[in-house]
Amino acid sequence: MTEAQSSFPRRDADGRIVAITDLLGLALAGLVIGVLALVVFDGVFSLLDLGDFGEASGWLAIILPVWIFVEEFRAWAGGPARIAAALVGAAIGVTLGLLVAGVVSGAGPLWSGIAAAAAFALAYALIWFYGIRWLARRAG
Repeated sequence: MTEAQSSFPRRDADGRIVAITDLLGLALAGLVIGVLALVVFDGVFSLLDLGDFGEASGWLAIILPVWIFVEEFRAWAGGPARIAAALVGAAIGVTLGLLVAGVVSGAGPLWSGIAAAAAFALAYALIWFYGIRWLARRAG
């Protein structure tokens, strides 16, 4: 196996992630790291009497997955297809995230935000990965 084939995530010559499992795995790993960091920070602030635990916005856990999505956007340089796929993915991801946050709002801002961030990351990754490829094929 060459270095390019054995690396994670697997990328093509243009730097684009080539498998949906790699994109989802990377987004999930980023989300988990974001959740852990957020819980630690919220816990420390709670211990310092700077607020109650669970009152931080769980949406902050989406920072690393969004970074991954921005890098994917940059890898698909040029063309309106990437803008369309990103806008549709973001619109559907945010809408789904807000719906999930509303359903679990009784759990508090931290936990409902984390659930919303997970829904956003999943929706955006799926729409982006399949949408950009479909649009790129149609555009030629």
